[in-house]
Amino acid sequence: MSEKSNGEFGAFLAGFVIGGLVGAATALILAPQSGSETRAQIASKGQDYRETGSQYVHEASARAQEQARIVLDSGKQEAETLRTQVNNRLHISQEPAESAADAETSGADSSSGNSPAEDSLPAE
Repeated sequence: MSEKSNGEFGAFLAGFVIGGLVGAATALILAPQSGSETRAQIASKGQDYRETGSQYVHEASARAQEQARIVLDSGKQEAETLRTQVNNRLHISQEPAESAADAETSGADSSSGNSPAEDSLPAE
């Protein structure tokens, strides 16, 4: 019985040692880099992300400036259109008043045939 126990213990011990060696090899292969290598990799990735972010900011800024220019141009055109409409309506509304004033002035002059100074004299 002791021989069987020794055989089982030997197999267990061999499995334990082989498992330990496989685990150690796996740990060495998959182990993280040294601190300086990790910091260099982090700095490199950070620089990549910074450049990518800077590029996105530049593109977004260019798009925003283009949109602002479009809105500004549109606003200028709309303001010019409204100014023209207001001027036209102002001119149209002043025409009847000027015509009425002209008619009143010419009507008063021609009604008596006298000059305005003579019209103000009392009739005899």
